Amino acid sequence: MRPPFPSPVQPRGQRGAAAVEFALVALLFFTLLFGVLEFGRMLYLYNTVQEVSRRAAREAVVRWVDQADAVKTLALFGGTSLPAAPEVTAANITIRYLNKSGADVTLLPLDPGDNLSACGDNTRTASCIDSVRVSIDNVSYTPMVSLFGFLNIALPASVVVMHAESLGFQIN
Repeated sequence: MRPPFPSPVQPRGQRGAAAVEFALVALLFFTLLFGVLEFGRMLYLYNTVQEVSRRAAREAVVRWVDQADAVKTLALFGGTSLPAAPEVTAANITIRYLNKSGADVTLLPLDPGDNLSACGDNTRTASCIDSVRVSIDNVSYTPMVSLFGFLNIALPASVVVMHAESLGFQIN
């Protein structure tokens, strides 16, 4: 008795062709998928570096100069490095205190009250903290999934300058 329809017969040279085609398509698909994920993570890192520099500057203008470690910790969302971005640590954050001319204040006032006095005294303007400059430098993006272990992309520095506010001054 014959089957109602002919059975498909594959030539010997075509066996396994579907598996090879699937492997090639899967390789392309996963390469694109990981590329999109890594590009998204790089954008996350870039945007987060910008946010951390803004947060650090905001904290620095309302705290006295001896609280730099607290400023850096708060800027990093309470940690020592960023979540999902271990490339950014407190060591990357630089805080500088500037006078009205934009130069570094070399002789820091004793306390926030002394800073207010220095800003009001024309003879002490060089020691008046007028603004705070926060920069995040030397951050390199390193892909989590990399075919090449040496691939590092240097991100541009993020710089924020804010006018000094209270610097921790409190009225008793």
